[in-house]
Amino acid sequence: MRIKRTTPRSGIARRTRLTAVSTGLVAAAAIAIPNANAADTPGTFSAAELKSASGSVLKADIPGTAWAVDSRTNRVVVTVDSTVSQAEVNKIKEQAGSNADALTIKRTSGKFQKYISGGDAIYASSWRCSLGFNVRDSAGNYYFLTAGHCTDGAGTWYSNSGRTTVLGSTAGSSFPTNDYGIVRYTNSSVTKSGTVGSVDITSAATPSVGTTVYRRGSTTGTHSGRVTALNATVNYGGGDIVYGMIQTTVCAEPGDSGGPLYSNSGIAYGLTSGGSGNCSSGGTTFFQPVTEALSAYGVSVY
Repeated sequence: MRIKRTTPRSGIARRTRLTAVSTGLVAAAAIAIPNANAADTPGTFSAAELKSASGSVLKADIPGTAWAVDSRTNRVVVTVDSTVSQAEVNKIKEQAGSNADALTIKRTSGKFQKYISGGDAIYASSWRCSLGFNVRDSAGNYYFLTAGHCTDGAGTWYSNSGRTTVLGSTAGSSFPTNDYGIVRYTNSSVTKSGTVGSVDITSAATPSVGTTVYRRGSTTGTHSGRVTALNATVNYGGGDIVYGMIQTTVCAEPGDSGGPLYSNSGIAYGLTSGGSGNCSSGGTTFFQPVTEALSAYGVSVY
């Protein structure tokens, strides 16, 4: 889920649609509850058929949907939030045509939305997000990574809500399609730790389905869960579709956006994008793989 910022980004209609809350976190999926009519049908689907079925969900363009191929069931699992009607589910199936049986529909009680140290609070002009990972380039320049829906439209970043201590300026941003951004430090007096909480981050990788992962954010602190899917696509609505996401059972809330997903042994996995639910009832949260952001900007964790 992505956390929405409190103030619309000026002059841009899409930014207005995001209506980001001051906490900067986009909420996404809640606990996935199988639809009573979504039982798997017998049969085996080819890679081409699964790809076609996935493409059909994208073409249906229903906000509040997320989907990924489950290699264990050989189906495309489509998670739909509480805003998706049965008529819209039927539209997805109709779009899939002869490959409709390759879809498994699961319902969630929440609403997919975007969330704005590792995990420490960072402030733009009118919203808050969470720092993902501190990184540096080959020349020794320091930056930090966060969510792209946080950096989109943001210039200067601060370490406090009063916005008196400058951290740096946005140097790159990719959203939608991806959800990562990078900020270059301009304040030499700020300590740029390579840790997330007490965990020293020493490498980056992509986790496997079933891996136990941890997430840290400025709203809810540290929580754990497991990876349920890779290469998930999420439709947050308003044309904001992101691809290649890590889907997990870790909870998150507004303000946690951009925060780090990692292992307790110090491996960086991802940046909090969005989801649904909260840290009282649980939920589903999606993460931008950090390896893609590191490669795009030519930086590394340390």
